[in-house]
Amino acid sequence: MRTTPPEHWPLRHVLVLPTTGESVRTVREMTELVLVEWGIDCRHPSVDPALLIVSELVTNSVRHAAALSPTVTVTYVASADALAFAVHDRHPYQPALYGSLAGGPGSGLATVVELTMGLGGTAVLRGDADGRGKSIWITLPL
Repeated sequence: MRTTPPEHWPLRHVLVLPTTGESVRTVREMTELVLVEWGIDCRHPSVDPALLIVSELVTNSVRHAAALSPTVTVTYVASADALAFAVHDRHPYQPALYGSLAGGPGSGLATVVELTMGLGGTAVLRGDADGRGKSIWITLPL
């Protein structure tokens, strides 16, 4: 995978959705459309896990952040050899992605990290500068 930060990759799409249950289905459908538009084969081994991961991250924002974050933003970026996406909400809580503080087996974030690592990808939590929100960035090889 590239060493250039995903924010500087050539392909980019941003989707802003209400932090409601309907957005989970919408984000999955939009993710597929973006990938097709970019010429990424939907049979690539990273695509189905990417759809599950982005759905789970939006679900987490809907369940845990809606009271403080009326919208969730999904940013997609891609290069020739990698796909990355970030799910951002404006809730200040920053969950642990790794280690003993991360959710146990079967939790949504544990599943996200397990799928990501199993594909040779990365999962990174980035807090907003003002401390009132965060993004979880997932990077997967193509």
